[in-house]
Amino acid sequence: MKKFVLSLVMILGITGAVFAQNDLQVLAVVKLGTSESITVKQVKNRCAMYEKQRGTKLTLEEKKKVLNALIEEKLVLHAAAKEGIAIPESTVDQYFLQNMAQAAGAPSITEKQLNDLLKSQQGKTLDQALQEQVGMTVTEYKLYLKNQLICQQYILKQKQSEIQGISATDDEIRAFYESNKSSFVWNDMLEVFLVIVPKGSNAEQAKTKCNDLLKKYKAKANTETEKAIVEQAKKEGFQAGALTLPKTEAAADTIGMPYKNLCFLFDQGNGYVSDLSETANDFRFIKVGKKYDAKLLSISDIVSPGTNVTVYEYIKVNLTGMKQQQYLAVAAAEVASGLNKPENVEQKKTGDALDKLLNW
Repeated sequence: MKKFVLSLVMILGITGAVFAQNDLQVLAVVKLGTSESITVKQVKNRCAMYEKQRGTKLTLEEKKKVLNALIEEKLVLHAAAKEGIAIPESTVDQYFLQNMAQAAGAPSITEKQLNDLLKSQQGKTLDQALQEQVGMTVTEYKLYLKNQLICQQYILKQKQSEIQGISATDDEIRAFYESNKSSFVWNDMLEVFLVIVPKGSNAEQAKTKCNDLLKKYKAKANTETEKAIVEQAKKEGFQAGALTLPKTEAAADTIGMPYKNLCFLFDQGNGYVSDLSETANDFRFIKVGKKYDAKLLSISDIVSPGTNVTVYEYIKVNLTGMKQQQYLAVAAAEVASGLNKPENVEQKKTGDALDKLLNW
């Protein structure tokens, strides 16, 4: 019996090694400028992302399309590198946070705030949530975004004059407004100035700092004091800034406040400054500014308080962006296909050999 168990363990170990070797099999080599291999593992990872988004498994033919898309993505990245196109990490971080803030329904949020929000609401870290949704860690997802941005910049450079000539027409803008009029509304909104001092490893020190800031603010509650506190926050690692909050539970969650407390603020007058309050993670205070009543927006109204962008201009920018993106998608396929030539790509696996490796 012991021999049988040992043999079974050996067989399982050999099977695992075979799978690992399969993952390292090279399916294609991109040879534009420099050489880069595309392995089974890379295709698996990209397929896993699409499968998580779709909620269904990819067919063999769809996996082949993913492989081809990876080849063409690498070709564009290599072509972009030859032309010196690069994206700084700060831009990638900003783009990542914009996407995450939009998904979280928050006007602005830091990576740490998002991580804390997910922990409190779902009991998950940002890494865990992303792995569940797209099969990537934060680091992996940022690299994916970076590559997409580089590809986009390369295509934009190739098709710059054509894209600049694309714009939404007046008829398109007014038609869009009429068919989506009910979505152009203001909720009840409130301008606030919020200061949050994280407890960190020393809650008493954080409490003292927040109290000192509150006293400083109450002594002279004006724009100049707010600017000074914001500058201090940048240097000392706490949070401070002006926000416009809709009267919604999602907005309350974004700043870690019970909805009933947000409703209380809406009942206070302009200039009200709260006392120091404590949450599980921080000390804070908040000042109430101007309030805006809910209303249906006309096409000439401004989109949000504190801006001069009208609904008309907002629609024009977004419709133009949509039309340009549609053109960009077609242009990207054309440019990538033009680079996908035998002299730039060596197919290492084809036919039945390729089918076998993609049949996981």
